[in-house]
Amino acid sequence: MIKVMLVDDHDIVRTGIRMVIEKMSGIKIVGESQDGYEALEQVKALKPDVVLMDVNMPRMSGLEATRKITELDKYVRIIILTIHAENPYPKQMLDAGASGYLTKGCAAAELEDAIKKVYGGQKYVGADIAQQMALSMLPGGKKASPFDILTSREMEVMMLLVRGKKAKEIGKILGLNDKTVATYKYRILEKMELQNDVKLTHMAIRHGILDADEVGVLN
Repeated sequence: MIKVMLVDDHDIVRTGIRMVIEKMSGIKIVGESQDGYEALEQVKALKPDVVLMDVNMPRMSGLEATRKITELDKYVRIIILTIHAENPYPKQMLDAGASGYLTKGCAAAELEDAIKKVYGGQKYVGADIAQQMALSMLPGGKKASPFDILTSREMEVMMLLVRGKKAKEIGKILGLNDKTVATYKYRILEKMELQNDVKLTHMAIRHGILDADEVGVLN
């Protein structure tokens, strides 16, 4: 029996996924978490085989949670299950240690196939995501996201910055000191050729990194 844990901050989404998985043979839900912090504690306690992880969550993002879980237990397989199909999310999450990447619009049969394949040690990327990743690498292909130039750690800091987190908060979440956080912030703005956090936040919204309703300062 494959033990699966759900990590998503929306109760209704977890309920829907749970109902789908309960119909699958040889797979069972052993736990649910609404953010990365809870997920880390539950991974320690429940020892799931596969974690279905959302990307955008409060307190700790799916990117950071994926990195921390894979460092905590190398045998846990993580499948990203999110609405985000565009770069830089797939590449960043796979680089952080995820074994699979699917959108929430995937069919139940594909989700079941992905769970069983990553449990068996394989990688699994949804066909739609694999196609757009491949096309972005071809001459004349779809333009890559400007966030592709950020490292995984810079991406983690950026995702917290655009959600209004201060340096001390970011440092506490990521285990960094204030000076290191400031250095990452400087590098991010320099790479993105932006002058401040507000412009970074606007760019994050334009490219689907952040939903406009997640920040109260924008119209």
